[in-house]
Amino acid sequence: MNELYGAGVALVTPFHSDGSIDFEGLERVIEHQIKGGMDYLVSLGTTGETATLTQDERKAVWKFTAEVVGGRLPLVAGIGGNHTAEVIHNLKAFDQPGYMAILSVSPYYNKPTQEGIYRHYKAVAAASPLPVILYNVPGRTGSNVSPETTARLAREVDNIVATKEASGNFDQFSKIMRDKPEAFLLLSGDDPATLPMMALGAAGIISVVANALPADVARLAKLCLENNFVEARKIHSKLIRITELCFAEGNPAGVKEMLHQLGICDATVRLPLAEASSQLAETIREELAKLS
Repeated sequence: MNELYGAGVALVTPFHSDGSIDFEGLERVIEHQIKGGMDYLVSLGTTGETATLTQDERKAVWKFTAEVVGGRLPLVAGIGGNHTAEVIHNLKAFDQPGYMAILSVSPYYNKPTQEGIYRHYKAVAAASPLPVILYNVPGRTGSNVSPETTARLAREVDNIVATKEASGNFDQFSKIMRDKPEAFLLLSGDDPATLPMMALGAAGIISVVANALPADVARLAKLCLENNFVEARKIHSKLIRITELCFAEGNPAGVKEMLHQLGICDATVRLPLAEASSQLAETIREELAKLS
């Protein structure tokens, strides 16, 4: 899918101080991404604190996001979980126009075997009204989608079109690139790995840091696609420290603090997450000042 080349962003879900969804803040986040040159948006990936939203809230966020974007950028909806039947139910109920693909995280906590992961995704793809992007993030799910399972799904299931890889395993990335069908895309799911993964042949990034710094992330991806790694390395180096801070106390607490300091939305997160500490907030303030 050509729409997945370049830089996508896993949008945060802004909240008011009472924990309710801040739709005005979400609109500001979206406009910040469009102004910054992002190529597509992911609504309600794990960065969107989707696990803490009700189904009605999810539907409202998807609808609102599509209305604000108004066709200006392609959209991806995050629909995943560790209960395959429930994921299938949610996919069949998804009827929001304006979206081009589904991002579905690998089942978490259960620790399925590779055969279980394969069967899960095969069932998800059969139920999905849109092409499916796999999402492998072992640090959160507790299990890894092996390169062999990824290649198997890519070869055997027509509407599985890409994988968002956040395993941090470059041997795994290399094997996916070697074994995947030509049209199947490898996407970075980890901001620090964007440049080296794109040097291996990845098509782009689904970024967290881009919530706050979309222009830099969009430029980095564009330069990598142009094979201009000399200039890309400059942006990569520029973002190293702020990316570290973004994840220092968990995601999305760090990037929400950045957005708060940029005047875009509040830093509130829903329990069991906690907002960035005062020490981290001050360090972020100092780093953002250097980048401005």
